Amino acid sequence: MHLDHIVLNVIDVERMLSFYVGVLGMAPERVDAFRAGNVPFPSVRIDPATVIDLFPLALWRREGAATGTPNLNHLCLALPRSDWNALCARLDGARVPVNDGPGPRWGARGTGTSIYFDDPEGNRVEARYYDVDAPTGDCLLAS
Repeated sequence: MHLDHIVLNVIDVERMLSFYVGVLGMAPERVDAFRAGNVPFPSVRIDPATVIDLFPLALWRREGAATGTPNLNHLCLALPRSDWNALCARLDGARVPVNDGPGPRWGARGTGTSIYFDDPEGNRVEARYYDVDAPTGDCLLAS
């Protein structure tokens, strides 16, 4: 079993695309088709088997499918350490505050080092790497 996708109800699709693609470095999916009105939402790719769908909250409300209440505690992205360090630098460059960490936390593959930050619409994101070394960067950025 593996995670296939996560769906976020979003207020500003373009702002969320900018964050997940530009800051977090995920690959965009179906963005041109979304902008052309051919599909109801775009996605960003976490890895070859997993995407995050960015559903416009206005669409959900129009169709009566969403309450508008938060439906996600947080999502956790696991990266190789070098990519984690690069992410920390991108968060700093984008002035995205790290809310917690770095610190050791348990996850699907044991204990890793992670940080928490929020996307532009307040969804909590955890980013972690798994290895036994202490983090080289402080990643307590843009606070």
